[in-house]
Amino acid sequence: ENPALVCRSFQTASRMRILRELMLLCSSVLLLTPVLGFAPSSSCSKRSPVFGTSCSRTRLRLSDVVSTTTDSVLVKNPENEPSDEWEMDCYSRPVMVDGKKLWEVLITDSNNSFRYTKTLPSNQVNSRVVRGVIEDFIDESDVKPSVIRFFRKAMFNMINIALSDLDVTGRASRCTFSLASWLEERHRDVYPKMDGYRESMVTIGDNPSFLFDNTPVRMPDALRGEKYAFVGLPLAEFLPGGGVSSDNIGLGRLCTIPEGLPADAFVQGLVILTSRAKALATWVGGTELAGMTADLRKRTLVMEVGLDKQYLMAKLNDVQRQEAAVFEEGKEALGGLHFISVQKDEDDDPAGFWLLRRR
Repeated sequence: ENPALVCRSFQTASRMRILRELMLLCSSVLLLTPVLGFAPSSSCSKRSPVFGTSCSRTRLRLSDVVSTTTDSVLVKNPENEPSDEWEMDCYSRPVMVDGKKLWEVLITDSNNSFRYTKTLPSNQVNSRVVRGVIEDFIDESDVKPSVIRFFRKAMFNMINIALSDLDVTGRASRCTFSLASWLEERHRDVYPKMDGYRESMVTIGDNPSFLFDNTPVRMPDALRGEKYAFVGLPLAEFLPGGGVSSDNIGLGRLCTIPEGLPADAFVQGLVILTSRAKALATWVGGTELAGMTADLRKRTLVMEVGLDKQYLMAKLNDVQRQEAAVFEEGKEALGGLHFISVQKDEDDDPAGFWLLRRR
């Protein structure tokens, strides 16, 4: 049988381990059957993972525009540290210019330290031209990319070819969180105000929530653990003065945080406890982890990785389904924000912690 619901507050162990007492919105521990890759075990309660300082979510301002031409704009945010992990998109927008679709190349990095926009003539949208745009911008950049992620399946071949001749690793991935926020802003605040905007041209492919309808497959053996639980952390822990930073998340990553969220809200998450925490965190880190989704109708918990792959983690009983509903409601309230932590036990530092955004 599944253990009963556990919900406790935990005291601060030390400044480096837990910076404040947190009441976690804990759930029953979800025990995965051997068929799904997890063995049944006894119940556990979960306290907060350990964190130090926080990431920034400063919004780019018009005054930060450092260069512009008739077909390109570069905006920098000096308050955010540049990253060598870039994100890009090349696609048509819901705007008509001289009777033809507006095409853009958008490039940013995982820390949202810059935003580069380049418009393309519709008859020049090909891998050679796109490669030239990327190559020219790399040459002008102080921090060169080691990885460039892109999410559109429809543009996979063209972008993959464009990146293949560059000294950079191209990755088809939904882990383009900074780009997602930027696209949402442009679809909300920019394109509707442009001459030639056509709402009828907005398609699912333009929606940065990255919805894919695939059938989850069996969890790989490398993802096996012992137990896990739904938990929550205050959003303030991820804001300036809070406790989460790239210095204490192990092998994980932190996405950018959407604007305007209430600091007293709780970010819902999932903690995976396993004696092989470091090995599992290493494996998860290599999957391009995009998010966790609870399908309440099918009563399943699914891990989203790569461009469109889904792994079935668990079947949910009645109690777990209720907790999964809280998890999904919390995600929806915070624009898809949630986290996953992998650690050895409730007293151990995270071997990997991922702050994610998945609608």
